[in-house]
Amino acid sequence: MLLTSLALIFLVGLSLGTICKAIKLPQIIGMLVTGIVLGPYVLDLFDSSILGISAQLRQMALVIILIKAGLSLNLKDLKKVGRPAILMAFLPAAFEICGCIIFAPLILKVSYIEAAIMGAVLGAVSPAVVVPRMVQLMDEKYGTEKGVPQMILAGASLDDVFVIVLFTAFVGIAQGNGVQVMTFLNIPISIVTGILLGAAVGLLLSIFFEFCHKKNHTVRNSVKVIIILGFAFLLLAVETWLKNYFSVSSLLAIMSMAIVLAMRSAKEVVTRLQDKFGKIWIAAELLLFVLVGAAVDIRYTLKAGGGAVAVIFIGLAFRSVGVWLCMLGTKLNQKERLYSVIAYLPKATVQAAIGAIPLSLGLPCGNIVLSVAVLSIIITAPLGAIGMDLTYKKLLKQELPANEETPAPAESLAVEETPTAKETHALEEAPNAE
Repeated sequence: MLLTSLALIFLVGLSLGTICKAIKLPQIIGMLVTGIVLGPYVLDLFDSSILGISAQLRQMALVIILIKAGLSLNLKDLKKVGRPAILMAFLPAAFEICGCIIFAPLILKVSYIEAAIMGAVLGAVSPAVVVPRMVQLMDEKYGTEKGVPQMILAGASLDDVFVIVLFTAFVGIAQGNGVQVMTFLNIPISIVTGILLGAAVGLLLSIFFEFCHKKNHTVRNSVKVIIILGFAFLLLAVETWLKNYFSVSSLLAIMSMAIVLAMRSAKEVVTRLQDKFGKIWIAAELLLFVLVGAAVDIRYTLKAGGGAVAVIFIGLAFRSVGVWLCMLGTKLNQKERLYSVIAYLPKATVQAAIGAIPLSLGLPCGNIVLSVAVLSIIITAPLGAIGMDLTYKKLLKQELPANEETPAPAESLAVEETPTAKETHALEEAPNAE
């Protein structure tokens, strides 16, 4: 049954994704629908063994796209938008939580602390939806001149750390444990330790690859992919091992590792690694979004009602104000700011992961929090994905591949060498091509 479940995930998910793409909808919608319909709450065609490791499989898929994101991220570009990227990590989520605290008690008749828990569940942007699209924008050079995708990518990666820490604190208060100062100190601790640990691993890997090359034991890029994935999974495990002592953000560590590797590797090697992780992502994306859909209990949406929908959209309105405030003082124009707002709408991964925790802990708000979490995935994941896919060419300026390495007239570069052509050129001339 495990193999049958995998076959259904890949074949049905790919088919519905392709149909959605053919009718100008994001493929993610077809994948989410596949998971919802074939999952345990509708047709129940997935084997319990694959559902039992669903969280781990989703995490593995997220690791793959985070590595590709790190390999694509240029720190020089990120420095252009350093301050707003940091603000994007917490300000939009904080605004959304405040919106829930103000309006959820009025609309859903919950207490303020229950509203805070709900806001923390809703507050996280989905890296699973956002990160692949920002990587695509960086590959196609849309918005990269002003660092728009880099800013959103960095903010979305840090956003989850902030929200999950707040969620833990609010749940502790609801259980009568009070406020622990260390809980809030874990936010900067996990960010700093994650970045440093990932950078150290990336440095060691780059030294190892350089050493092998000097000794004429060149490591094939396929083998490098396996080694990098192995260390990325180890970083996930390190977060679990150390959680009783201090916090480490493993997702930031993975991205940091990939960034350092990209900085210390030849450009053609990085291009080929990006290409290989891009191919792996095709299968990983299916696993990620179909299993996210399978985690959605559609029954709870029937209980939530219009009040839950109203809270979700009020939260999104507050969140959008927070994103807009992050842009103040930047050189971004109105279109680029609007795209940043749209990119921060989708929710999926974190909501699927923590939405059911209050219910499992026996909190009175458990059912309504889970209902709102499920609804937020169904509403905002397609909304954000469609919004990003339909607007990026209209709202963002495509950067011409000038000033890269060889000086040439801008007109010539624009016509003769697109970013895709440059990647092909690098692959063709790379030494030891596989």
